[in-house]
Amino acid sequence: MKNVLVLGAGQLARMMDLAGTPLNLNIKAFDVRTDQVVHPLANEHSYGDLQTGIDACDVITAEFEHISHDVLAKCEASGKLLPSSEAIKIGGDRRLEKALLESCKVANAKHVIIESRDDFDNALNTLALPIIFKSALEGYDGKGQWRLKDIAQADAIWQDMQQFVEQANTSVKQGIVAEQMVPFDREISIVGARSRTGEIAVYPITENHHTNGVLSVSIAVNVDPSLQQQALEVFTKLTEKLDYVGVLAIEFFQVGQQLLVNEIAPRVHNSGHWTQQGTDCCQFENHLRAIVGLPLGNTELIRPTAMVNILGEDSVPEQVLAIPGVAMHWYNKQKRAGRKMGHINICAASERQLAEKLQQIAGLLDQQAYPDLQQFADKLEHRLA
Repeated sequence: MKNVLVLGAGQLARMMDLAGTPLNLNIKAFDVRTDQVVHPLANEHSYGDLQTGIDACDVITAEFEHISHDVLAKCEASGKLLPSSEAIKIGGDRRLEKALLESCKVANAKHVIIESRDDFDNALNTLALPIIFKSALEGYDGKGQWRLKDIAQADAIWQDMQQFVEQANTSVKQGIVAEQMVPFDREISIVGARSRTGEIAVYPITENHHTNGVLSVSIAVNVDPSLQQQALEVFTKLTEKLDYVGVLAIEFFQVGQQLLVNEIAPRVHNSGHWTQQGTDCCQFENHLRAIVGLPLGNTELIRPTAMVNILGEDSVPEQVLAIPGVAMHWYNKQKRAGRKMGHINICAASERQLAEKLQQIAGLLDQQAYPDLQQFADKLEHRLA
């Protein structure tokens, strides 16, 4: 049995534990809020502080990228951290992320790094409207973002961003990245794993739909081989540059037949949750396989699958579970508006049947809690008609 310590004690650590038990892996999680090592499924059980956890484990990994650099340094010094602290820091800082993309000559949105008012003015002169401004640190699920569509709004947005930066409570100085907004056709992602020996296995690219900046639906169906190859090439470039070990997710904007990287996540990812039912070896198991030195598992799509995020709700109608091919995954969280409480995976024998099941589920779920699920289901069904 090998012992794994996960930095972070949220739902991703929880799902790693569920995937690791059949592999005879003992998973513990470091709760950054309490500075205690806990059980991923029962956070009330404590096993000591970070150093105790480091000493007791064989390998350390992370479920999120916004981790104190002091914690990362301590874990890196142990020689047990995978992926590296460099990769985790890049995933948590858009400035470092952009530098990585540029160094690998990977296509991404035109951008300007903003540290001062002069940089802000330069962004206005360099980029065409509309422009999106994103916080360099701790921006996720649509938070820490500003959209400039009218130049008359520029001063107000600058003042708001300046206040945001000044009030930031981050271990590294906060900053802003300005990006040219991309008129994309759709948002997609690729999730894949790289082993200690450099073996790479990627899942099929996934189409993602967002509601108010938060992922609401991901769908995995048969994909265009040329787009899959393009995404694989980007994945390979980035992971080889970082000598990466573990699962990495890359989000893209698709513009025609070109993929532009939006952002990367050095961890298992929300858009890969469908792999729990849609593949032989899910992203959580493959991440663990990679970091402990086991062979990577099969990542082929075995049946069309969709994932629906449950946001701010702690129940769904029982009729949903009566639909064949539906699996529920709850995170054991207290209900809060907008919070990721769980997800629903839906599998089908064909893409058309998957669209029909999404229609059925959209009709059962509260339209206020899932405001555009019906619209997405209609769009998918129309596309397949």
